[in-house]
Amino acid sequence: MEPADEDTDEETKFNKSINDDEFRCPECGSTSFIKDYKRAELICMNCGLVIQERLIDKGPEWRAFDYEQHANRARVGAPSTYLLHDKGLTTFIDWRDYDAYGNKFSSRRRAKIYKLRKWQRRIRISDAVERNLAYALSELERISSYLGLPQNIKETAAIIYRHAVEKRLIRGRSIEGMTAAAIYAACRSANVPRTLEEIAEISRVSKKEIGRSYRFIARELKISPPPTNPINYVPRFVQQLNLPPAVQNKAIEILNKASDLGLTSGRGPHGVAAAAVYIASVLLNKRCTQRDVAEVARVTEVTVRNRYKELVEKLKINIPT
Repeated sequence: MEPADEDTDEETKFNKSINDDEFRCPECGSTSFIKDYKRAELICMNCGLVIQERLIDKGPEWRAFDYEQHANRARVGAPSTYLLHDKGLTTFIDWRDYDAYGNKFSSRRRAKIYKLRKWQRRIRISDAVERNLAYALSELERISSYLGLPQNIKETAAIIYRHAVEKRLIRGRSIEGMTAAAIYAACRSANVPRTLEEIAEISRVSKKEIGRSYRFIARELKISPPPTNPINYVPRFVQQLNLPPAVQNKAIEILNKASDLGLTSGRGPHGVAAAAVYIASVLLNKRCTQRDVAEVARVTEVTVRNRYKELVEKLKINIPT
């Protein structure tokens, strides 16, 4: 055991000296080093001398390619999130009546755990603000999941709603309407194409109320999202219509030309995007009807037809007959 302890002490001293700014390569005196984790070696970047071998990799044995994977695979508990009213910092008692070995609780044990769960719920939600947040954030999660929104949009919407609660903007207004408005504001801020109609279909309030709540939030919280670009709608429309990628590229090309001529300003972005997708499908002989495009874009056929005529006329596009 003594030689092993001596080796460990030497390794500890060596690691401390490596982390010291005054440590230099014994061959060339350089202070720049690189750790090659494939070969488990510490190498001088100047002369290539291998200073140490068999380095210990103290990182995890798994890999993560985005934030969600990293959070799910970490072993230190769930990360804090704005999607929970307590930001996920309190404890949670599981609803299953089984112990760590998979054995079912006795009736007396179940009654005790039931009381603990009840008191835990009361402790987690102790005042009106927390009750408001708990209900609103659960509604936010429901709408976002139905729309297929990514995690960053959910977090942004939760932050917007929390700011509205802090400034007491929720009083006298529908929680569902303010939640839907926060989601729409988050989508606008991140250039994620979601219309008021889509959110209104899933929410329990009307499009008019969501729009009114959004304007109120944007004014009071000083949110100024960029104008919606019709190009952001094109990939989703093309995917829902089962059209090839060439149609998407052509539609984006048409919209870029239309934007340079100012044909997209003052018009509904989803209507212009729908017309560009329809023109691209006709030019590439991947025809789809105006009704199909209008249903996907959630606009009327008249809107698609009017935008179609404007783009064809102003851009001087030759439509094959």
